[in-house]
Amino acid sequence: MVWVEAFMARLRYRNFSSFSGKSWLVLILLGICPLLTSVYLFTTAEIDSFKVIVFSMFVLSYIIIGFSLLRHTSDQLAKLARETEDIKAGLKEGPVIIKADKEISDIADNFNAVLRDLDDAKKNVKEQSVKLMAYARDLTQSYEKSKNEERLRSRLSRYVGEHVVEKLINSKKEMFFENERKEVTVLFADIRSFTTIAESMAAEDVVSMLNNFFSIMGKIIFEHNGILDKFIGDQIMAIFGLIASESPAPSDAIKAALEMQNAAEALINKKQTQNTQGFEIGIGINTGTAIVGNIGFESRIDYTAIGDSVNIAARLQQLAKGGEIIIGELTHSQTLSSFPTQLRDEIFLKNMAHPIQCYNILRESSGQTESPLLLFAE
Repeated sequence: MVWVEAFMARLRYRNFSSFSGKSWLVLILLGICPLLTSVYLFTTAEIDSFKVIVFSMFVLSYIIIGFSLLRHTSDQLAKLARETEDIKAGLKEGPVIIKADKEISDIADNFNAVLRDLDDAKKNVKEQSVKLMAYARDLTQSYEKSKNEERLRSRLSRYVGEHVVEKLINSKKEMFFENERKEVTVLFADIRSFTTIAESMAAEDVVSMLNNFFSIMGKIIFEHNGILDKFIGDQIMAIFGLIASESPAPSDAIKAALEMQNAAEALINKKQTQNTQGFEIGIGINTGTAIVGNIGFESRIDYTAIGDSVNIAARLQQLAKGGEIIIGELTHSQTLSSFPTQLRDEIFLKNMAHPIQCYNILRESSGQTESPLLLFAE
């Protein structure tokens, strides 16, 4: 029971090893013993100088012994105060070690227990601080990584579509922004009779038309894993084969070219219903080895492809009439059973010893698709 425990706790401080027990002894020595001695002296014998001296010596002894007991206890309290003060000032680390009365020893033990709890709490705080610092470092690194990824996405979006950027960032392979000799498929698309069309339009309308045209054609190129290399006036240059794809680069390029022609025809039909002038595009595609890398100088760098295969693609585009798609020999051989083609006459190019064999992609009749046409809404 609680009262039993309280009673037993009180008994702990009732023996002579405790200050409470010693206080009773001091009371006896300083009060009761001198009183009994004086009573005995004055009731049992005559008082003479010798007895008074003996009595005084006894009383003095009681006082000295009692004072010594009290002084011993006060010295213990002073030592305990100095020990705790040194710990408080940081001059000493716990625990407090002291041999003293039971109450003072218990106070020291309780102080040591609190000190241990504080040390444990301090260690725990330090551990938590280390963990928080680690978390803060991780958050900082995560934030920096996020910023770097955003900057990388911004740079990549100049080359590829948003749907491809995530694939490139998450790829464990090396990025393609390295100078290398690589087989690629190059596509050139150009608006036919653009100069004539532009002369009949206001400058603002020409810019608006081109921006709309490039936006739609760029989306089609991105959807087929192509990289939009550059705009040259009213001309588009795109590169296929630099981004990993489930289908071959020549196939991606031809699919993109077909959608681009369908979209251009949709635009023509829309312009005719509005009694305004539309336009056609010619497309040339060629596959071959090219040097792919960063070309330019410190303030202006283009990631592009150069080489004969690129020049051939540009030349095929020049040969293509409005609505036509002309492909080179290697593009044809790598997509032989995928698209219907028609053999064209061989062409001769400047600085090339042998003629180039090329083919027309045979398209279905115009007006068969609607989904890409809606992209041209002004």
